[in-house]
Amino acid sequence: GLKKNHHGVYHPIILHPVRIPEMHVVSSTNDGLVIGAACCLAQLRDILMEAVPKLPEEKTKIYQALLQHLRTLAGEQIRSMASLGGHIVSRGSTWDLNPILSVGKSVLNLASEDSKRQIPLDDQFLAGCEHADIKPEEVIVSVLIPYSVKDEFISAFRQAESQKNALSIVNSGMRVLFRPGTNIIVDLSILYGGIGSTTLSARKSCEKLIGRQWNDQMLNEACRLVLEEIFLPPSALGGKVEYRRTLLVSFLFRFFLEVLNGLHQMYPFRYAELSQEKVSALGVLQNSVPQGVQIYQDVDPGQSPQDPVGRPIMHQSGIKHATGEAVYIDDIRPVDGELSLAVVTSVKAHAKIISIDASEALRVPGVVDVVTARDVPGENGKDEEAYAEDKVICVGQIICAVVAESLTQAKCGAEKVKIVYEDLEPILTIEDAIEHNSYITEERKIEKGDIEKGFKSADEIIEGELHVGGQEHFYLETNGVLVIPRVEDKEMDVYVSTQHATGVQELVASALNLQSNKIMCHVKRVGGAFGGKITKPSLFAVIAAVAAHKTGHPVRFVLERNMDMLITGGRHPFFGKYKVGFMNDGRIIAADFQCYINGGCTKDESELVIEYILLKVDNAYSIPNLRVRGHACKTNLPSNTAFRGFGFPQAGLFVETCIVAVATQTGLPHEKVREINMYKGVNLTSFKEEFDAENLWKCWEECLDKSDYYSRKVMVEEFNMKNYWKKKGIAIIPMKFSVGFNATYFHQAGALVHIYIDGSVLVTHGGIELGQGIHTKILQIASRELKIPLSYIHFCETSTTTVPNGKYTAGSVGTEINARAVQDACQILWKRLDPIRRDNPNGKWEDWISEAHKQSINLSATGYFKGYVTNVNWDTQKGHAFPYFLFGVACSEVEIDCLTGDHKNIRTDIVMDACFSINPAIDIGQIEGAFIQGVGLYTLEEIYFSPEGEQLTLGPDTYKIPAICDIPEQFRVYLLPNSRNSIAIYSSKGMGEAGLFLGSSVFFAIRDAVAAARKERGLPLDFTLHSPLTVERIRMACEDVFTEMV
Repeated sequence: GLKKNHHGVYHPIILHPVRIPEMHVVSSTNDGLVIGAACCLAQLRDILMEAVPKLPEEKTKIYQALLQHLRTLAGEQIRSMASLGGHIVSRGSTWDLNPILSVGKSVLNLASEDSKRQIPLDDQFLAGCEHADIKPEEVIVSVLIPYSVKDEFISAFRQAESQKNALSIVNSGMRVLFRPGTNIIVDLSILYGGIGSTTLSARKSCEKLIGRQWNDQMLNEACRLVLEEIFLPPSALGGKVEYRRTLLVSFLFRFFLEVLNGLHQMYPFRYAELSQEKVSALGVLQNSVPQGVQIYQDVDPGQSPQDPVGRPIMHQSGIKHATGEAVYIDDIRPVDGELSLAVVTSVKAHAKIISIDASEALRVPGVVDVVTARDVPGENGKDEEAYAEDKVICVGQIICAVVAESLTQAKCGAEKVKIVYEDLEPILTIEDAIEHNSYITEERKIEKGDIEKGFKSADEIIEGELHVGGQEHFYLETNGVLVIPRVEDKEMDVYVSTQHATGVQELVASALNLQSNKIMCHVKRVGGAFGGKITKPSLFAVIAAVAAHKTGHPVRFVLERNMDMLITGGRHPFFGKYKVGFMNDGRIIAADFQCYINGGCTKDESELVIEYILLKVDNAYSIPNLRVRGHACKTNLPSNTAFRGFGFPQAGLFVETCIVAVATQTGLPHEKVREINMYKGVNLTSFKEEFDAENLWKCWEECLDKSDYYSRKVMVEEFNMKNYWKKKGIAIIPMKFSVGFNATYFHQAGALVHIYIDGSVLVTHGGIELGQGIHTKILQIASRELKIPLSYIHFCETSTTTVPNGKYTAGSVGTEINARAVQDACQILWKRLDPIRRDNPNGKWEDWISEAHKQSINLSATGYFKGYVTNVNWDTQKGHAFPYFLFGVACSEVEIDCLTGDHKNIRTDIVMDACFSINPAIDIGQIEGAFIQGVGLYTLEEIYFSPEGEQLTLGPDTYKIPAICDIPEQFRVYLLPNSRNSIAIYSSKGMGEAGLFLGSSVFFAIRDAVAAARKERGLPLDFTLHSPLTVERIRMACEDVFTEMV
């Protein structure tokens, strides 16, 4: 559990009460329901759901409150294992059920060897007061959850970063009992979790309100008293202080209205019905099961039924993924003599290494050796050291490794290694780096037109800033490598989860001082990567390979989630400053952008990322006078790296923020400002690269039509006029996405195709299966080129022994460049078979192959694709930077809860210029997946670091990725029909990354909803929302009487 993983607490014996009958009792008494303490939370939910319909409503208030949380508390797996008694006795501040059970006057039935007794589950128990606590020799046998009574109201509240599977930021249980038939308070209980180390009671506030009437005056007094009693200092653990204090009174206000509504229902002639404004504050946003629509162009009716190209073929390994049969690195069975490896990482952001003492580690049973930089025979990494030598430059940098007979022993040994440091001053933020002039590369700059002249002729000029937070890759399979040294010739087999097998091969060979032909790198499949497995896996492979070289044993090194998140970087945090000159009709005529990214402690991919930000920052907009300057900042954080979209998601959000600022200033509709500034016809990018914007406009018009944008915009406005505490927003965002790389050699690819005597075909190429379906598409292409069914063709693995010198699978071109190489090989083979087919035109494939073999025709061929010709000259600021552009438009509608900051994604329509899709099912899946990952980037995922540079978000408990509740309730994807791309194979386009930026349509729809709330409250509309747009940022932007209180 948590204590073992994070605090090193080890319990040799753990007793589980699941089989003790007395602790599973479920009974009904005159006072309430008695639930066994060992009943899991899923059982509790089922028990309450069965009981509630059978009881009078007035008796079920607490049960309904509990059910409200039991539907969202944790996930189904946890609810099926976690027990009611465990939940109670843990007394975590963010444990959602305890405040409800406490205000509902629940009672704990305790037992020891000699006695039984009852104690109230009250605020004293939850605070851990000794006189109200369980004795060491006692256990909770069961819990009495009393019936509620007439004139009693109980409600439960919680707010988390995500609506599903997330710990509460703040939770609460509230109860009020009135004098029969009146609104005079007889008893009142208010408890909050998430504010302190334990659940806190507003006991004194409640006592002062006894005897008061339940009215607006009481509410105002209650808010004041609660804020005074439940104090949260500015430096409180967990941060979000103003937000959490706002939730205290927001929950209280919602409870106040729920009770007023209940009083009206009980005594309709005595208490007035709530106004529409107050009704809008009731209830939380509920998500329905998402419904999807996928529209694509069918293949030509004349296409052979055997030809799979253009058809929605299922992913080659889809069934294996679903059943768990797909083999990843840690699924490979242990080999003889295999050792496990655990690493020792730096706890300092910047420091000299004074000494490494591994003596205690070597005494741990099972530990074989400790590996340091001194054990590296050759080069200890290139851009980044595999093992830190003289100093560390970030928290999480690997210093040494412990190899042992088991992973438990290796981890135990790693904990015993003692490092002595001498602290150096760290640089952690972009602002720090700017102040200290700490940059990874020289400034990059693009200039177009004359910005000074443009600003002088502008009607208005605005300036602003935007922060975009980083993002964790959070691939399902963490980094892993298995290195198996061979007995002879110093050869090594390296099984690794990587996007770049050749990169692993090169770095391992360099570290071991061997030639690359001695290192055989194998990749069957990778369990997700998103750019995060381009550079780092090579370092992990070096660490394991050096350990295998030193010990002579196979070594397995698989990172646990928290260690993976600690060591590896993610998407670059972005900071941008803008100055924009525009005309009153919304035309932007000049812009000056300054862009900064936090590159972390090494170069990695940061130079390319800042270049791509500059090349792509125009998005879909033609700005006649533009200057863009970019810096990659060097800091003492783990080195950030490639991530799906490669800088464009940050750059795109930045320029769209400028568009919104112009629209706000001019008072024009946002979509009109976008239209007036969008590229039209054949045009030049900011880097003077020619392209045709025809399909951009086709996507725009198609999305306006398919989404019914203008009608829904009116409906959104009507909703907002009627609802004060809930608001809707809608936004439509265009996209011009450049596919590929700005250097030709990144686009080269090789392939090897074998035809066996039985007619079966083995295809290999340099691309890597990351879950994106590269092998499925390539098998479709091989099927077409060889004119044989898919069932004849197999792909085994990507290996440096079959296809050398492969480039990394990234940039949305992995499939198409490797497909070109496979196509080349297949066409060579098909041509070799020409004489055989001429002699036997009606023969079967198997007959042709058998005859070809008899005639000594080579049935194996290599294929090669030289790559798209691209280049960039930063001195002249000209070049053909990318092979081609991909266009898309997304329209999203959301609803927000102004009291809590929650939002619900109602509907998204995406129109994407996929041209001729080789596999529409896979392409649409990529669009949908990327879009949801973009929703995570822009609205949910937030990385925190301590002031000392230690990452605090190291797992799914603290770092939230999108769940099913974040998928739009209506999710519609359309592939633009009748579109062609003369550049790529079969007129297709690469779909891997582009959809991610379209997730920003949700960001701007939320902004639209926030603007509606601010407009109704008379607040300025020229406000900035930074990314990610979390519940905290949404709530605090909707300023109101409650935010003013704190």
